[in-house]
Amino acid sequence: MARCETCGNDYDKLITVTRGDRTGYFDSFECAAQAMAPMCAWCRVRILGHGVEAEGDIYCCANCARRSGERGITDRA
Repeated sequence: MARCETCGNDYDKLITVTRGDRTGYFDSFECAAQAMAPMCAWCRVRILGHGVEAEGDIYCCANCARRSGERGITDRA
C-alpha cells in the first residue's frame, strides 16, 4: 500500500493530483485540496473554485481582492 501525503493513511487506491509541476498522492479529495489548492491571499481559505487573480495574487472572491486593495475587480461582469 501507498501513503497519503497529507494524512499519512496507508491506502491501496490513492488518487494522483497534478497542479503545475507538482504531483501529489492522496487518499481523498479532502486531503488533496488541503495540500494542493491555492490559498486566498486575503482570508487564507482554500480556493476550490475559480477564484480571482490580481497582480499575481489569487483570491477566493472579488470582495477579498478589494479588501486587499485591488480595484476594478468584480465577481460578475
